Amino acid sequence: MIYKFRVILDAEEDVFRDIAIREEDTLEDLHNAIVNAFGFDGLEIASFYTCDDEWNQEDEIPLFDTGEVLGEQKTMADYPLITILDSDNTKIIYVYDFLNMWTFLVELGAIEEPEIDASYPELLFSHGEMPNSAPDKDFSGNENDMFSEFDDDYDDDDLDMFDDDNFGDLGLDDGNWN
Repeated sequence: MIYKFRVILDAEEDVFRDIAIREEDTLEDLHNAIVNAFGFDGLEIASFYTCDDEWNQEDEIPLFDTGEVLGEQKTMADYPLITILDSDNTKIIYVYDFLNMWTFLVELGAIEEPEIDASYPELLFSHGEMPNSAPDKDFSGNENDMFSEFDDDYDDDDLDMFDDDNFGDLGLDDGNWN
């Protein structure tokens, strides 16, 4: 199956990319697709963070093993998308370049059959221009809830792609993203 994601930059302006990728591809493959879709050079470290439906950060999944014992910590390459995201768990947070903190909300919008002759991952749609620098982050709140500002910046209508005309029910989407 193919997972279709909307990847939204946490910024004032609407900047997002829609990406299609195979369910058996890893979080590292999704990381690479995001890097390419947003025009990064791919030389910086990054992490995904699992989260709940309210975008509250949970577990970190880093690009590289940063643990004290090499091989002990799981990385993006160890997680096929299908093991992390499904019709019940549709949201994940992505942070690229920890000096600049490019932060993205990643939401699974559809699960579909692959298209014949399509090459994945695929950039399906691009909206908005990337700013020259990462949007400022406010870390004055609770250290353990570094992504709580998402609740202030976006309401459920902005991020709930299942109510958006561009996305249908998982598995029932007609595949046309207008």
